[in-house]
Amino acid sequence: MSINLKSVVSVLNAKWADSSDAVFIDHISIDSRSLQNGSQTLFFALSGVNNDAHLFIPDLIEKGVQNFVVQHIPENYSGKANFLVVENALHALQEFAGYYRNLFHFPVIGLTGSNGKTIVKEWLNFLLSPEYNIIRSPKSYNSQVGVPLSVIAINEKHNLGIFEAGISTVNEMVNLEKIIKPTIGVLTNIGSAHDEGFLNLVQKIDEKLLLFKDSPVIIYQKNEVVDSCLTQFAAEYMIHPRKLFSWSFNDKSADVFILKKESKNDHTHIQYQYQNEIFDLEIPFSDSASIENAVSCLLVLLHFNYNQAMIQSRIQMLYPVEMRLEVKNGINNCSIIDDSYSSDFQSLKIALDFLESQKKNASKTVILSDIFQSGFSNDELYSKVADLIASNKINRVIGIGETISDFASKFSNITIFQTKNDFIEAIESLNFANETILVKGARSFHFEEIVSLLEEKTHETVLEINLDAISHNFNYYKSKLAPNVKMMVMVKAFGYGNGGLEIAKLLEHHKVDYLGVAFADEGILLKNGGIKLPIMVLNPESTSFPSIIQYQLEPEIYSIKGLNAFLKIAREKNLKDFPIHVKIDTGMHRLGFEENTIDELITALKGNSTVRVQSILSHLATSDDPKHYDFVNQQIYLFEKLSAKLISELNINPIRHILNTSGISNFPNAQYNMVRLGIGLYGVSNDPSEQKYLENVGTLKSIISQVRTIPAGDSVGYGRRFMAEKETKIATIPIGYADGIARLWGNEVGFVTIKNQKAKIVGSVCMDMLMVNVTNIDCKEGDSVIIFGESPTVIEMAAALKTIPYEIMTSISQRVKRVFFR
Repeated sequence: MSINLKSVVSVLNAKWADSSDAVFIDHISIDSRSLQNGSQTLFFALSGVNNDAHLFIPDLIEKGVQNFVVQHIPENYSGKANFLVVENALHALQEFAGYYRNLFHFPVIGLTGSNGKTIVKEWLNFLLSPEYNIIRSPKSYNSQVGVPLSVIAINEKHNLGIFEAGISTVNEMVNLEKIIKPTIGVLTNIGSAHDEGFLNLVQKIDEKLLLFKDSPVIIYQKNEVVDSCLTQFAAEYMIHPRKLFSWSFNDKSADVFILKKESKNDHTHIQYQYQNEIFDLEIPFSDSASIENAVSCLLVLLHFNYNQAMIQSRIQMLYPVEMRLEVKNGINNCSIIDDSYSSDFQSLKIALDFLESQKKNASKTVILSDIFQSGFSNDELYSKVADLIASNKINRVIGIGETISDFASKFSNITIFQTKNDFIEAIESLNFANETILVKGARSFHFEEIVSLLEEKTHETVLEINLDAISHNFNYYKSKLAPNVKMMVMVKAFGYGNGGLEIAKLLEHHKVDYLGVAFADEGILLKNGGIKLPIMVLNPESTSFPSIIQYQLEPEIYSIKGLNAFLKIAREKNLKDFPIHVKIDTGMHRLGFEENTIDELITALKGNSTVRVQSILSHLATSDDPKHYDFVNQQIYLFEKLSAKLISELNINPIRHILNTSGISNFPNAQYNMVRLGIGLYGVSNDPSEQKYLENVGTLKSIISQVRTIPAGDSVGYGRRFMAEKETKIATIPIGYADGIARLWGNEVGFVTIKNQKAKIVGSVCMDMLMVNVTNIDCKEGDSVIIFGESPTVIEMAAALKTIPYEIMTSISQRVKRVFFR
């Protein structure tokens, strides 16, 4: 991309006081944190209720960015950069993407649906790439922001586009249709995702079909509801000729009718009728979702006139799609970012941004294969890759492949290997230690073997943490806040069991205002991990005060004794204005200054220059229980009274905060200057009506170690607490109460999920193992097991065990490996 900025002004109908013909842009950005921003970047300053990118413009100018699309020019910055002023920066981004899309005239496949969009997109890319130079949405970039960023990556060498569009409510698809303008529409499975945004199923389908308003071809699974919607759609948006290309398991009138479907050993054989001929096809999956997705791909290949032999050979090679970047613990204090299943220029940009946001070590390494389907000549491509690596300040690059080897001279810090096996033979000599390593390779290079060698060998039970879900939940609660209300996020107790440092890094990336921990040790761990955010220590012990000062943590002070102890140490160190947080007890009766001690507190603080009251806080006891809302209001009243007295008597202007997660939702009038988000970040709400808006964060997984069949009358486990009434198949799972699984969850109280089916836990939970009944489940040793996540949820487990989700989450032991992904 190289576009004259003056032409952008015309497209956006923007105001630009200092227009010039000499300004060109080659990069679009919306992320102020990206190291890829430069002098030829056009930065769109997107604004929402609680996010305003205009605030980061001064920092971007300092870093060399000169071109901005803004809704207003920051005060005192007029004339210091090129500002294109528009009414709405998001609409401007979409307008620009639509304009840019119209510069190209090749086939574009547009995908929408509730499920399967990303998988079908990745499979179509694999199936069609031998004949086409494809541009596609990276990862799941299918939103109001993701779609324009995907389309803007097109260049003149591409000759086929594949873009997905996701919506959550009405009036969204019309924006995406103008950007994608698909010539071929593919409607994937319609399910329950985002049902809350639509009145009914018909409205959801109608909205999704708007993507295909001007598409000459629509590919879909034939059924009565979709057919009815398409009839109405065709009457409203008439295109001649428009081809409706359908498939079905049940309706013989479909263009492709599936006559037979037989699944065995993770493979499925189907027989289908097309144009009065019968064909056979092997699909390398047995689950219904993958079969549906594969059939959607089949129809695209048929539309492109691929012959049956080629269709058969390529669909047989379809593979599970990894739609996420994973962070894993590595050897020698390394951390590994696993992106070993794709290698294209756009996804490299995303992976490098993720590397920067999640690095645990200052030293950054990239292991990179040859890059395919860039749309550039190899010389231009590897020049761009080298520039990208340099702008992201990567310390060393390891290139694997013949092509990247040929262009090694473009990199200043590269070690080259012709093949993956050459690298593996030399791995010991490369001395990987204390670095964050991004492993980025095309599927054909099988870099998963490299990841396996670099990954720390641990327990096969893992807790998978979805960082995108954390971001979603954070933004959900942030959307409830009034403008300028700050947010503190609790990362105590190892991030509620999910991983404190990794989550803190993500929150720092989101520019959260404060972090909260329980004890100084937790804060020190975060500071040593490179966290720069202010950290409040909620339960500081007096013995930890020297460490709190040394690591610039901020203590909560809740008693005169604690205040005097801290003041003594602070004076000895000649501190001035050291931030403290004053806790008031308004009814929780756990920690805090009571009303009868406020005057003594004022006396101790008045005229004191050693410390500064950074905030005044209290804690609500029953913000999640409507039966006790009167008590909450009493607490808020007392907090207002006592905090106002402190502010008046001490002549200070501190932050005030009293709301926890439930308080954010239930008492919006008490937000003050800041709120504290805790369990809600991790996907748990005490309100069932709110729970549906949150995303599951943690999934505890293990594997089947062994499967055996026992006869009637035999027992399982300690104490023979399970007796088989008939022949029973038992699977053993390597997780037990030492990993955090309560013994009360055994003896057929609890269950795990295997192959999407519930398997009851039988017998007692052991220290390191538990056993489940899999009599009616087709499973084998090595199969994946869900301990908790989507089913059972931690909420379900807590209810059955008569406890709270907090206890379930924080009980997972440190020996369980945490894997972070996006």
